[in-house]
Amino acid sequence: MLRNKLLSLEQYARERPAFRRRVIAHKKMRTVALGDHVVLQFEDALTVLYQIQEMLRIERIFEEDGIHQEIAAYAPLVPGGSNLKASMLIGYDDALQRRQWLSRLVGVEHAVWLQVDGHAPVHAIADEDLPRSDALKTSAVHFLRFELTDEMRRALAAGAALSAGVDHAHYPARSGALPQAVRAALCADLIPL
Repeated sequence: MLRNKLLSLEQYARERPAFRRRVIAHKKMRTVALGDHVVLQFEDALTVLYQIQEMLRIERIFEEDGIHQEIAAYAPLVPGGSNLKASMLIGYDDALQRRQWLSRLVGVEHAVWLQVDGHAPVHAIADEDLPRSDALKTSAVHFLRFELTDEMRRALAAGAALSAGVDHAHYPARSGALPQAVRAALCADLIPL
């Protein structure tokens, strides 16, 4: 599916400014800040297509084998209809502060959750492709999957609120109910029951 939507390098060069503006606006409706230093960027087919196009452009990849390798690397970020997927970004501007916090936040990727109102929180399944933490530090980027039950999906379809948070000893944070526009964008990733 993604392969059919990719543009040639030449065509992407022409269309990139407009496509980039479209994706930036799209991402705003799919972004959830958890405190001052953690952001969840929820992925979908458009955000993944953009990532692939950018990698092909930067690496100047135009051969079919290289294109398929990029698709294989990014395609797992597209939600599967019963889940939501996000890139989690941990950001500290100061390099020393960033190193200190990344050592304090070991395991934070497993402490992130989504909650459909009236249901128990769903903790993230993190970094299924490869580990990004060890006993001494965590990475500044993690890839998360939130599997929702059929009951949760029905509740969302009926209008239930959705919230997010982190339950880590060194970084507790909650979003409160997500804005309606963000909630609607994320619900669009789910296959109706």
